[in-house]
Amino acid sequence: MHSLIRATLPALTKRERSKMALARSVAVKLINRSISATSIFSLEWAGARRVQAQRVRAFSALMSPPSKAVVYEREGPPDSVIKMIELPPVEVKENDVCVKMLAAPINPSDINRIEGVYPVRPKVPAVGGYEGVGEVYSVGSAVTRLAPGDWVIPSPPSSGTWQSYVVKDQSVWHKISKDSPMEYAATIIVNPLTALRMLEDFTTLNSGDSIVQNGATSIVGQCIIQIARHRGIHSINIIRDRAGSDEAKEKLEGLGADEVFTESQLEVKNVKGLLANLPEPALGFNCVGGNSASMVLKFLSQGGTMVTYGGMSKKPITVSTSSFIFKDLSLKGFWLQKWLSSEKATECRNMIDYLLCLAREGKLKYDMELVPFNNFRTALSKALGLHGSQPKQVIKF
Repeated sequence: MHSLIRATLPALTKRERSKMALARSVAVKLINRSISATSIFSLEWAGARRVQAQRVRAFSALMSPPSKAVVYEREGPPDSVIKMIELPPVEVKENDVCVKMLAAPINPSDINRIEGVYPVRPKVPAVGGYEGVGEVYSVGSAVTRLAPGDWVIPSPPSSGTWQSYVVKDQSVWHKISKDSPMEYAATIIVNPLTALRMLEDFTTLNSGDSIVQNGATSIVGQCIIQIARHRGIHSINIIRDRAGSDEAKEKLEGLGADEVFTESQLEVKNVKGLLANLPEPALGFNCVGGNSASMVLKFLSQGGTMVTYGGMSKKPITVSTSSFIFKDLSLKGFWLQKWLSSEKATECRNMIDYLLCLAREGKLKYDMELVPFNNFRTALSKALGLHGSQPKQVIKF
């Protein structure tokens, strides 16, 4: 009988034969305890069936390809704690989508997450990256709205985009037009969406109105200039005094900036006298802090609002008592992460499509440098500012 059973079983691997040997060993022990031969037969046959069932499941399960990834096992200085490794294949479950990443940026917030100073960050060990664009590689059996070849971005953004293949539930992925420039699709959320939301969320702006901002050379600042210009809104921009400020001014004016001032140019008693025919702005944006934030406040009209979304100088915002009492100014903050977690997935995706449309039409532009994934450390060193001012670093897979 045992020989008949073995004849009907498929050929087993060395590991599977080891499992069978273990089953036989258990059976022998049972014999010594006076268990019947029938029980021994049942145990051995059940063991063989389990091994074969595991082989069938492993063969039929849809798996991702192995993935090269940038990971960190502890928080700390990014150039010290990150390493590039190969991750094993991951099962693609029925509602999952496996995406072959095309491009992903290195944002300041990505660096802050690795350093452990960002308020919301993944548990370590973790794969770096938070936004990006990819192409659908395979889909689970229950996925109907996406197909291999589609371009998708995680929306809202999702941790773990610094790897060649990402497997996540279909609800994470938003399909976009393949006509979108790849580097803009990879970077469309964190910076451009911040600019759009701040222009829309704090006061009603109409064509002909003005806004004022510092940090105008940042990507958010450049996006504010261009989106405002597209809507007929004037922009007053403040930049730092540094080498190349004339070139920076020329570049911003080329994007649609109405006025560009260095901080030293604003060390006058009445900054509003510099505005010529522009209306006083009711809305201002601050990403620097310190004296630069005070300059934004000086421009604001009665009852105006300054929105802070960063603090690059790491200096506090100082507001005069008269600004509160006599000008009735308001100070508010904006954090995109909080807005994205407010159950606004549909609204977010509609805005992404709007911004990508502007990018396709050439109405939204900013400097980026595409870097091969294998050169990640070079891109990281540039993103960390170790080589002076550099364009946004975008990893190409």
